[in-house]
Order: sequence, then structure tokens, then C-alpha cells
Amino acid sequence: MKAFLLAAGLGTRLQPITDSIPKCLVPICGKPLLGWWVNLFKKHSIDEVLINLHHFPEKVKEYLNSNSEGIRFHFFYEEALLGSAGTLRENKNFVKKEKEFFILYADNLTNVNLTTFLDFHRSHNNFFSMGLFKSQNPSACGIALVNDFGVITDFEEKPKRPKSNLASAGIFLSSPEVLDLIPKNETDIGFHLIPKLVNRMNGCLIEDFLIDIGTHENLKNAEVKWSLYVNKKEEV
Repeated sequence: MKAFLLAAGLGTRLQPITDSIPKCLVPICGKPLLGWWVNLFKKHSIDEVLINLHHFPEKVKEYLNSNSEGIRFHFFYEEALLGSAGTLRENKNFVKKEKEFFILYADNLTNVNLTTFLDFHRSHNNFFSMGLFKSQNPSACGIALVNDFGVITDFEEKPKRPKSNLASAGIFLSSPEVLDLIPKNETDIGFHLIPKLVNRMNGCLIEDFLIDIGTHENLKNAEVKWSLYVNKKEEV
């Protein structure tokens, strides 16, 4: 199973931590965020991953070359950031022969059950599925409306007047043909790609641990809450 892991952001809100390391290598409970993603990939049989790089790319390569756990990583360096959709567009060949593949935001710390999400995607027979969570601050997120059949009937990125609290989790499953919908001048998944898929994609509520570590406050919360998860897991 293949996945895109989007990890090229500058992490400016985490400065000064990200003055010397990329955000995906910020440590949480003694392990870089990227290490927790490697664990998740291994658990759910994701064995080939394309990761985009920009900020301290050599540090990411060095870490993964020593900690890949048998997963094959492809490195895509962006001298100028292409945006999330731009990265997918420029790497369509990576997944052109796949039936489906994951698209994942590396900013997230999560233990999401990717196998359950894959089962959901396949059972709904659509060419795109979006993981959703209930946001306490929906105006800062991409917000979806979902009908009784699980179809997303409306989506707006960072709406001034949110229509719901169901937010994109940055966890997607897609078919290759979706990437053909990204024109050259459109660069963002939330603003430019997902609105084209309204009424043609499904939303799956994720109730596993999920937190974006993009701010110092979130990073602090993640450290505390994740330590409880890790300790509980070790006890079991």
C-alpha cells in the first residue's frame, strides 16, 4: 500500500524549535513525530511512502535512512514549496497503477486505525474519502457537511460562518484519477481540490487520537496526552 506524507512545511509557529529542525522531526515523548508515523505505517501495512521535503531536507533523509523500519521512502525535494495539491500533481506517476492510496498530513500526531479507514473507503465505492473529526474551532479548519449516506455534500476551507463542526483530519484515501483534477495554477488540497469532489466523496468520522502539533500549545498538549497513550499501550 502506498501513501503520500506531506511534510515540507516551514513550521514557523513552532519557532525557535524549527529554527534547527523540520517540524516532522520535532520530538514527542522521546521520539520524532516522523518516527510515530513510521510506527503507524508498519502497523497498517503501508510499505511505500513518498515524502516531500523543503525545510532541512537532509535531516529528514538522515533520520529515515536509519529508521525506516523496512518501509521504502521516496524523497521529493521542493526548492520552492508547491503546496499540498501541487505536490500530488507533480507526483502522479507514483500512484498511477494503484487502486487507492493514502494522503496524510505529517503535522498530525495520531494513532488512527488506517485499516478501518481503508475498509470504510472500499465499502463506499467512491474515489475519495476524507477522515473527519469534531472541531472545537471550526472556523480554523476545512469544514464538511455529510448526508445520511456518508456523502460529503458541502466543503469549505476555513469558513467565516461554519455550517458544521466536522473538520478535515488531513487523512484521505484517493484513487489516481482524482489527481488529474488539479490544474497547474491550483496548489492547496483544502482550497482547490476537495471542493471539486463535493457529492463525489465520503466522510468518515475518526475518533482515535488526533492532534495537529503546529503550535506550541498543541505541542505541549500532545506531549501530555500522548504520554498517557504510550504508557497505557506499554501496560497492555
